[in-house]
This record gives sequence, C-alpha cells and structure tokens, in this order.
Amino acid sequence: MGKKSRVKTQKSGGGATAVVSPKEMMNLISELLQKCSNPSSTPGREWEEYVQIRTLVERIRKKQKVGLSIVFDGKREDYFSELIEWANENGASTEGFELSEFPGEGFGLKATKDIKAEELFLWVPRKLLMSVESAKNSVLGSLYSQDRILQAMGNITLAFHLLCERANPNSFWLPYIKTLPGSYDTPLYFEEDEVQYLQSTQAIHDVFSQYKNTARQYAYFYKVIQTHPNASKLPLKDSFTFDDYRWAVSSVMTRQNQIPTEDGSRVTLALIPLWDMCNHTNGLITTGYNLEDDRCECVALQEFKAGEQIYIFYGTRSNAEFVIHNGFFFENNAHDRVKIKLGVSKSDRLYAMKAEVLARAGIPTSSVFALHVTEPPISAQLLAFLRVFCMSEEELKEHLIGENAIDKIFTLGNSEFPVSWDNEIKLWTFLEARASLLLKTYRTTAEDDKRLLEQGDLSLHTAMVVKLRMVEKKILEKAVKSASDNRKMYSKHLEDGDPLPEYEESNISFLENTASDTKLPLVLRSLEDDETEPEALNMQEALTISEITENGYVNGKETLLNGTNSESPDVAAEDDGTKNVK
Repeated sequence: MGKKSRVKTQKSGGGATAVVSPKEMMNLISELLQKCSNPSSTPGREWEEYVQIRTLVERIRKKQKVGLSIVFDGKREDYFSELIEWANENGASTEGFELSEFPGEGFGLKATKDIKAEELFLWVPRKLLMSVESAKNSVLGSLYSQDRILQAMGNITLAFHLLCERANPNSFWLPYIKTLPGSYDTPLYFEEDEVQYLQSTQAIHDVFSQYKNTARQYAYFYKVIQTHPNASKLPLKDSFTFDDYRWAVSSVMTRQNQIPTEDGSRVTLALIPLWDMCNHTNGLITTGYNLEDDRCECVALQEFKAGEQIYIFYGTRSNAEFVIHNGFFFENNAHDRVKIKLGVSKSDRLYAMKAEVLARAGIPTSSVFALHVTEPPISAQLLAFLRVFCMSEEELKEHLIGENAIDKIFTLGNSEFPVSWDNEIKLWTFLEARASLLLKTYRTTAEDDKRLLEQGDLSLHTAMVVKLRMVEKKILEKAVKSASDNRKMYSKHLEDGDPLPEYEESNISFLENTASDTKLPLVLRSLEDDETEPEALNMQEALTISEITENGYVNGKETLLNGTNSESPDVAAEDDGTKNVK
C-alpha cells in the first residue's frame, strides 16, 4: 500500500520528565482545570479571563515543548497515493477524481473526467469510517465504558479515537490519518493579537467559549489518562500534549458528520475519508447514507468538467460559524446572517398575554433570532415574534379570544397580512433601532476594515476576521435600511387610510420552522444546527466538573455537560481564510 511512513514519537505530557516533573505538570493542569471550571465571566471581563486561561495553556505548552507527540515524515500529500490505494482496496470509489492542490483553496478533489450533475461519483463504505462505534470497539473502549463525558459527547470520543489510532503504527486508519493537516485555521490556533481583531464581532463570545472549554477538556482528560485504571492501556499516557488535543479537536470539528448506526435506529458521529477532502460552495446537500449498501454516497452538486474542482455544499452556515468551526471565510455566502437576541420582558404588563400568543404560535418568549444577508432580512418566525412583541392589549385579545383567533395566529409570520398598520410601524421602528445599536458596538467602521485589507500585510487569520467584521456590518446596515423602508411604507399606508389586506383560509401561511432552516440531512450535519445557536461540534461544550476525585476522574452524578451542541458546524473543512482549504 504505497511507501511506509516513519512515525516519530516524541514523549510529552506525563512523560516529559526531562523538562518538568510529573508533580509540577499535574499542579499546572489542576490550576488550569480550576480556572476553566469557574463560572463564566461577566460581559466586559471575558477578554481578561481568556488571556488568563491562554497564559496558563502557554505555560503548559512551553513545559511540554514538543508540540504534536506523533509526527510523520514528509508532507501530507506524500501519502495521498497510499490513501487512494487503501480506499480502493476497501471498497470506496476512487475513479473519476484525484487529490489535488488548488491555489488559494488548498487541497481538494479534481475531476479526471466529465461528471454530470446528480451523478454518483463518490461512495465510502462503513468499514473505512472512523466513528463513535468503532471507537467503542477499539483500545479506547474500556475507558469509554467508564467515563461519562466520553459517553455523552461523541465528538470528544472521536477526537480520542483519532489520537489513539495516530499513535498506533499498525492502525487500520493510518493511511487516512497521515493525510490530515498538521494544524488548522480554527481560532484555537489564532495568536492572541489575531483574536483581538474579533472583539465586537458576534463570533467573539463563541471563540472565548471554544478556547475555555477545549482547555478544560484537555486538563480533565490529562488527569484521567494519568490516573484512571482503564486508561493504562491507551498509547497516550506518555504522549498527550495540549497541541495533541487541539489538533484532534480541530480535526473532528472541521470534519465530523452524522451517519446512521449499523441497524439504522439512531445516528452516530463519524469521520469520512476521501469525501472530507471536498471543499465548499453554495448549493444544495448532495450527500446521504445508503443503508442497504451500508455506505456514504455523494452525487455531483453540478456538472464538473475534467480538470475542475469538485465542490460540495456544507449546509446553511453563517461565516461566523465557518470561521469558528471550520477555519475559513466564504465569500458571497448566500446563507450569511448575524444573531439578534430578543425577548419579552417579564416586567411588561402584557407579558402573560404576549407569552400565550407566542406559545400558540410555537415561539419562545426569549430566543436568538437571525438577520439574514438576503431579502427580506428576517424570517417568518422573527416577523411573528416582533408582531406579538409590539401588539397592543386589544390586538392581543383579538389573537386570543377574538373571532378567527386561530387563523390570526397562523398568519402572524405572513408578511402579506399585517396585524395593523400601527403594529407594522412599531415593529420595523424597533428593528431599525436595534440593528443600529448593534452596528454601534463595533470598534471600527467598514471603511477602517477595508483599509486594513488593502494594506495587504495582514496574517491569514487576521484577514479572515476583518472580512467577517465587514460582512456582519453589511448585514446589519442592510437590515437598518430594510426596516427603515418598511417603516416608511407602512406609515404611508396609515396616512392614506388604506384598508388592511383581507385573507381567506386558502391564503393562510404557516410560520416557517426556522429552527430547521439550518438542519442538514443525516450525514451532513454536526450535532447542533439551528438558527438560534449555530454550532459545529461541541468540542466546545463545557464540562461542568463538579467533583474531581484525588485520582483525577469524575465522581458523582453532578458532573454534567453544559447544554447541547451549541457551537458546531457541519462538514469537512479547513482553510486559508478566503476559501475552504483541505
């Protein structure tokens, strides 16, 4: 199967006695775990906390010195032929494409023949996939059976599965692992000054959370590996650096997807060799899982001529999600958006009535919505929320006990049927003011950002972040203009005494289920894809460590995960800051 690689093992972590004593390292790890387990900082102090955690992490990295504990000779592309041979021998399709490098985009798949739109061009059988199921059947299985964090968070299990197999010179998946990047462009790899450019962006809080939770997970599992009886057989006891964990987390974060379990009864997480080399473009999901043939299958998104790059669509992710979880910025993202947090105050004297109307419409009284780059900038669900938010007492009564109250609930998200002209004026006035306030939170103007980019001396990560700042402002500016235009239009309807549009039952438009707008088909979504909390992998999920025993592992039922996957992205990707680099 191609040339054999030489694996270089560099002892670190618990085995780094030449640099630091085990006791000193464990003290640093305990300090990091304690710092990362403290309650989240209040707004305004998050940067301070981030710097403190980062300083501790850098002290640990300096003591460990070696970076990745396992490295391979040569470059990743040196092993592409071995990957293709391995995939072919194990039932994957390898005809019609080759692995190639594309300027500005990194590695991807290049067509070696004409491929028609919707033509099945790639399939990968289950046996080639690295999944939570295969992890449970590996050397990791005994620890998995005892550790509640691994059992609850498949993405962390997958990261450790990847680390254990990388350290095994006889691993079945080594031809795949050797072709993975040695580093990524996720914010976990940003320098401190590069993270500073994210200040004021909507991504900054998720970046803080991502770093804090990754550091917490590393500290927790460092202790587990050094002390848990069931971890003694893992090939990580003498080689588990922070850089190892950061690499594994980013590998999974940029590549994991959901597939059905073998019996098809539920879903599990997996890494999909070959397919995860495809880069992203706008389009539709074209990947699924064939349970009958037990394989992942991908059909062509469009027609690809021989010599062209073969793209797939990663899903309806915003650029903030791409930057945080995939490590790239995608120009002309048709699904870009910024978050806007809204809620009905419990001190509102009409709170109970508004809450009831919203409940009947299936909308929470407080949620994170989105302002979209497309027109209209708001979804039907946000329109419905704003209409209820701005209703008068009389209008609320009409939607609760008035004639055709049920029909009125159904039309809350339909822009063609306003509640009243006055209600429309209020909601668009409110949205205009709110978007304007969000714009003022940025520390730079769009012109400032444009000048920075024109200088041409920014790092890849900084350029990516500046582009993100610019597009967020563009979306907010568009929302302000759209709200202003609508406010003026409805004010004119009111001034002219125009009658409200009448509707019949056949015209009723049910609310869009915006929570499913970003749901992806089975194989193409991470764990947390919804408009309210974007997601991508929850390698960022908090490990609320309530009690760590002297042996270093979890004791007690209060050790819980902090929520569900709230920060993830979807499919395979990593990047150079302008496109999705593979």
